Amino acid sequence: MARTPEKAVKDKIVAILKSEGVYHFFPATHGYGRSGVPDIIACVNGRFLAIECKAGGNKITALQSREIQDIQHCGGVAVVANEENWDMVRQLVRELSLKGAA
Repeated sequence: MARTPEKAVKDKIVAILKSEGVYHFFPATHGYGRSGVPDIIACVNGRFLAIECKAGGNKITALQSREIQDIQHCGGVAVVANEENWDMVRQLVRELSLKGAA
């Protein structure tokens, strides 16, 4: 089976998280959980990080936007990752790692 463009983004983000030693998982809702939850949930040095992965210029839905805003409102970090901002994700993880170490 061919790898989708979004799967390629997810694979790259997971590789970054693994290389930085970040705990992470993919919440599997399968129609039973909360819709719109970001693709990857992570914990970086005690900080909650949620990552929604998009590819090919795809945009987040209104439901995904609400979930991201709710996470941010509660003090978590939530971002949208794509083929063009992998370095931003790596930099964010490193910044979050340093905040607790200071």
